Amino acid sequence: MGKIAFLFPGQSSQYPGMGRDLWDKIPAARAVFDEADKVLGLPLSRICFEGTDEELRLTENTQPAILTVSVAAWRTLESRGVVPDFVAGHSLGEYSALVAAGGLAFADALRIVRKRGRYMQEAVPAGVGAMAAILGLSPAQVGEICEKAADGEVVSPANLNSPEQTVISGHAAAVKRAVELANQAGAKRAVILQVSAPFHCELMLPAQQRLAEDLRKTKFSELRMPLVTNVGAEAIEKGDDAREALIRQVSLPVRWEDSIRTLVELGVDTFAEVGPGRVLSGLLRQIDRSVLCVNVEDETSLGPALDKLGNSRVTEGE
Repeated sequence: MGKIAFLFPGQSSQYPGMGRDLWDKIPAARAVFDEADKVLGLPLSRICFEGTDEELRLTENTQPAILTVSVAAWRTLESRGVVPDFVAGHSLGEYSALVAAGGLAFADALRIVRKRGRYMQEAVPAGVGAMAAILGLSPAQVGEICEKAADGEVVSPANLNSPEQTVISGHAAAVKRAVELANQAGAKRAVILQVSAPFHCELMLPAQQRLAEDLRKTKFSELRMPLVTNVGAEAIEKGDDAREALIRQVSLPVRWEDSIRTLVELGVDTFAEVGPGRVLSGLLRQIDRSVLCVNVEDETSLGPALDKLGNSRVTEGE
């Protein structure tokens, strides 16, 4: 059997209610939510399970919520004896991946991502920035469109997700111009996204500078297994390298397609999306249909995932 990689999402389409099934039925997962509530001093579990859509879409709530659900799903797999050979995370998901790899304590990750969300929100006034998804054009085409649309403002590729999907980010007016140009160029779809800030572009530099101070005060350990970073699409194992990657990713694009291709080159043929939703599973099908992908977000998905991951990689858990 080939190697296994755990992929951790940076977003969810399942607000509210995400993680409730894990909390209800998996003791190892419930402990994660209890720890998050205690560390943050707020009812994060209630926000995940019962919060309003508006409450959950506040970035300083969204980021620790997705982290917590992802870590709960990972702890569920760990309690069943499933250990990956590699980890990777999309944007925010890199924090979950680091927790799974032992490079960052869960409590520290919680505190950092809540600040990360607030810093990103405060970096750009509401309405000034925007993001858009461009489908059906190559990343190179989207890059050229951004250059034409900038007109003295910021607009650039933010998530290089797959051969078919690139997300752009920047000033709202420039993003709108890029969407219009993408439609003229024959994009299958070009749509403004409902986000709270223009992530992964140079408008996030103020947030990056603030976050860097916090990250440099935080303990990072050597990783138990390699992590493929967003910014470099390369495998790292040192805690210091992980810290620097988290700093740089705030204003630089997520190179997700390259990250997946790196993992495949390293021998990974089985992927598990660990956390809320199936966004990464969908992107993986666009990148490489030859690999196996499962997802674990609740008890219903856990059983089939364990079966597909293979008995050879599973030991008796609790």
